[in-house]
Amino acid sequence: MDTALVLFRRDLRLTDNPAWSAACTQHARVLPVFIHADDDAGSTGAASRWWLHHSLLALDHDLRDAGAALHLRRGEPLGTLRELIDRSGARTVYWNRLYEPAAIERDTRIKSALQADGVAVHSHNAALWCEPWQIATQQGQPYKVFTPYWRNLRAQLQATGPLPAPRVPGWRDLSGSLPLAALELLPRIAWADGLAASWQPGEAGAQELLEIFADDAIGDYAHARDLPARHGTSRLSPHLHFGEISPRQIHFELDLRARAADATRRPDIEPYLRELGWREFAHHLLYHFPHTPTDNFNPRFDDFPWASADQALLERWQRGRTGVPLVDAGMRELWHTGWMHNRVRMVVASFLTKNLRQHWQHGARWFRDTLVDADLANNTLGWQWVAGCGADAAPYFRVFNPVTQAKKFDPDGVYLRRWLPELAAAPAALLHEPWKDAALLQRSGYPPPMVDLGQSRQQALDAYGALAR
Repeated sequence: MDTALVLFRRDLRLTDNPAWSAACTQHARVLPVFIHADDDAGSTGAASRWWLHHSLLALDHDLRDAGAALHLRRGEPLGTLRELIDRSGARTVYWNRLYEPAAIERDTRIKSALQADGVAVHSHNAALWCEPWQIATQQGQPYKVFTPYWRNLRAQLQATGPLPAPRVPGWRDLSGSLPLAALELLPRIAWADGLAASWQPGEAGAQELLEIFADDAIGDYAHARDLPARHGTSRLSPHLHFGEISPRQIHFELDLRARAADATRRPDIEPYLRELGWREFAHHLLYHFPHTPTDNFNPRFDDFPWASADQALLERWQRGRTGVPLVDAGMRELWHTGWMHNRVRMVVASFLTKNLRQHWQHGARWFRDTLVDADLANNTLGWQWVAGCGADAAPYFRVFNPVTQAKKFDPDGVYLRRWLPELAAAPAALLHEPWKDAALLQRSGYPPPMVDLGQSRQQALDAYGALAR
C-alpha cells in the first residue's frame, strides 16, 4: 500500500497542518514521525524542552484518537529518515518548513539526499501568513522597517478558513518507536512545577486560550496589553512557536467573532493582528539577514563600549535580585512560569543593556533557556530592538525607566506584590522605590538597587552618543 512519511517538527497540531493534510488526502497510509536530534539540545532551552515533551504527549494523544500514533526517534535526522523510509516502504516525505538558518541548511541537504534516493519530498508553510521571500519593497529588497512591511503584508491578508483535521486513511504501524522519556527532554531537577501550573501545552490548550482571549480580552487589548497585572494578552506565543496553532487560525477566529458581534460592540482586532505582524517581520529579517542571532544588524554598534561581562551581576539580574522592583518582578515571573509580560520584557532588557551596559547576547541567551516561547527570530529582533542595534530599533537614547514604567502600568502594585512577596506589605508610596526607606529594606530583606538609575542612564547615553558621532 502507498505510504507517506510525515515529519513533525514545530507544527505539533492536526488542524490547519498542510503537510499532514496533504499526506492524509493523497496516500493510503501515513507514518507520523518526530525525530529528536541530539544536537538540538544546544539550541533549545530547558523551558522549551519541557514544553516540547508535553506537546509531543498531547500530539500523540490526538493522533491515537484519530487512528494513528506518533513514531518517536532520536538521532541524526537524515540517517534516521532513510532507515524509516526503507522499513516502511514510504516513497514520499512531507514536512512543514522551518526558517532558522541552521534548519534551512539542514532541510536543504536532507531534501537533496532523499530526492537522490528517489524519494519525493514536499514541504509546506504552516507557521507564517506569508513566506519570508514573498514580501519585498518596490525595489525587490527585504524590508528593514516594520511599518511599510506591515502595510504591505496587511493588504494581502484575508481571514481564510483553516484546513480541517483530515481523516487518517490508514496508519503504517512500525516497530522501534521510543518512549517519550527516552528523548530526555524533561529537567533532571524538578524545577518545572511553576510551568506545569501555568500552561497546557498542545493543540487543545492553544484552542482554549484562543477562545478565552476572543471572548474576554480582545475588545480591550489595545489598552490592557500594557498592564502586566492583567490577563490582557493572548499568551499564545509558546503555542505559536511550537505550531500548536497557526496565525491563520487565530486571524480567522478573531475575524469571525468580530463580524458576529453587534456593530456597537464589535472589537477592534487590528492592534492584535499588528502584533502578529511583528512575529512575521522577525522571521522576514532572520531569513534575509541570517547573521543577526550572533551579530549586530547595524554594524556601527560593533564598536559600542559594552561593560565587561560580570557573572555575579548577570546572576542578580537573572534571579530577580537587582533591587529594582519591576525588573525583579519580571525576572521572577520568567523563572517561575517560563513567560514574561511583553511590556516587562522591554524593561528588563533595557535595564540589562543600558543601565548595566551588558551585551544583549547575555540577555538573549538567558531568555532562550528560560522562556517557553523562546524563538530565535523573535528573540533576536526583540533584544536588538531594545539595545538599539537592530532593524527598526528603538533610538539609542530611549532608556526605559523601570520606576516610571511601573508607576504607569502597575500603579497599584498588583504585579509587583504578586512576584515580590518580601515587598507585599510595603506601603504604596514606597513599593515602586523601596530604597527610599532603609528600614523597609532591612525588614524585608529586599536588596538596594545595584546601580543608580539616573547615573547609569546618563553613562549609557554618553556611550551611545559618542558612537552616534
